[in-house]
Amino acid sequence: MKQRVLTGWNRMRWIYLITGVIIIIQAAISRQWLGIALGNYFTSMAVFRFGCASGTCFGGSCDVHHTKSD
Repeated sequence: MKQRVLTGWNRMRWIYLITGVIIIIQAAISRQWLGIALGNYFTSMAVFRFGCASGTCFGGSCDVHHTKSD
């Protein structure tokens, strides 16, 4: 878990982290508690590297290759 959090930081992870923190701060200032949950989701995607923040959404690693069967 420690390796997953500390390694593999790319531009998208930083964008998700910064966006999540901004959402949390803005939601806390305006007392929108549902917004804090949304900000926590974005922040945790960056910190724990899951979802699109891991960089696997657009890399083609999710392609399904079909084989032709007779």
